[in-house]
Amino acid sequence: MTADDSYDRIDDDDYPAYTMGRAAEMLGTTQGFLRAIGEARLITPLRSAGGHRRYSRYQLRIAARARELVDGGTPIEAACRIVILEDQLEEAQRLNAEYQRAAGSVAPTAVA
Repeated sequence: MTADDSYDRIDDDDYPAYTMGRAAEMLGTTQGFLRAIGEARLITPLRSAGGHRRYSRYQLRIAARARELVDGGTPIEAACRIVILEDQLEEAQRLNAEYQRAAGSVAPTAVA
């Protein structure tokens, strides 16, 4: 990857731009928390050539939501499951709205 490729991906929410240390710092949490939510399969960080975990902005948003729940007293496993279900619901609602828009653009057939 060239420097130009990295610049093109600066706005990509899925680009793994953050090291574990930086991600933990941004979230105000520990690296252990990031490992725990990884073990719970909430997020799967990409690995660098050297084997270091790298996180995307999307993954950091997911981790931040899990942290909110854990800080509120929810066990980490339950918090991860809640976040997964919230994400699935959001995607289902997005798809449903898309299907409804598509159905609305199709002219109803005339009944004779």
